Amino acid sequence: MTEADQKTGNIEPGAVGPAIHVAPSPHVFSTSLTTRRMMLDVLIGLLPVFGVSLYAFGWFAPQQIGICVLSCVVAETVFAAMRGRGPMVVVGDLSAVVTGVILALSLPWSAPWYVAVIGSVTAIGFGKVVFGGLGQNIFNPAMVGRALIMICFAGAMGAGAYVSGEVNAEEAEVISQATPMTVMQKGGSFGVLGLLWGNTNGSLGETCAIACLIGGLYLCIRRTAAWQIPAGVLVSVVLIAGLMDLVHPSNMTVLHHLLGGALLFGAFFIATDPVTSPLTPRGRWIFGIGVGAVIMLLRTMSNYPEGVMFAVLLLNAVVPLINRWTVPTPVGGPAGRKK
Repeated sequence: MTEADQKTGNIEPGAVGPAIHVAPSPHVFSTSLTTRRMMLDVLIGLLPVFGVSLYAFGWFAPQQIGICVLSCVVAETVFAAMRGRGPMVVVGDLSAVVTGVILALSLPWSAPWYVAVIGSVTAIGFGKVVFGGLGQNIFNPAMVGRALIMICFAGAMGAGAYVSGEVNAEEAEVISQATPMTVMQKGGSFGVLGLLWGNTNGSLGETCAIACLIGGLYLCIRRTAAWQIPAGVLVSVVLIAGLMDLVHPSNMTVLHHLLGGALLFGAFFIATDPVTSPLTPRGRWIFGIGVGAVIMLLRTMSNYPEGVMFAVLLLNAVVPLINRWTVPTPVGGPAGRKK
């Protein structure tokens, strides 16, 4: 191929041209940063969270995770076959495994097996496949599945689910307690150290703030998660909770809001999903601040002690607008403004 042919575009059939790879988002700048590697990073980041859940809840933790992961992988395989795609192509990227693990860690220890299965199938089918598969979904799949079972199985997902059921308290002592956010919403008090180290009840992945921070920082250092999103969530919660504490002091301080519930788990592992979060740094700040603000709105103005799931899903819907608002100015200025 001559230089003239390259300039005119007259490339002979069979000639070697540039390799062009076409794939859905998330798009990466390094060939080593594949979807599979990103998902593997998420699983590694979740190891501290899983370790604490195993210590606190005993065999309930691996049981719940196993059910959700198996259900997500089977659902992904079936839907891939229905669409005429190779099952190993879509399952091999580990996205279904990550969806299953995050969904399981957002559930109470007592959630029945059929609730986990329905949530998993919904997460894959309605959270991802109906939009065209990984990279084209609008909403976080795990939160789509959790939202459905939260509405349809309120008894198995509500505050009472965390202290109900037949279990030997010696197997997992904390599961006989009410969740900290429920206690404080009803006017009770709870120690900050318990929230920090995980000596509390709650969803499998939300009890230990230290574990969430360790795993989340790992994702940010590896650049698998955009640090602006959790930073925006934390800044928003600190400002709003701090202002509320000054105006009307209560039993829930800034530290309680930061360390309690699923705030840190959601900020680092759910809101940072690269497919359903903004593309630009400024957009990520807006997204994170919005998630934190909605969480505080739900925690303080509603009877629901949490708010992470609804906050993430609501802001997911606004991501296309945020991307349009925060398009970076190209080099040389906007189109049509030549100097």
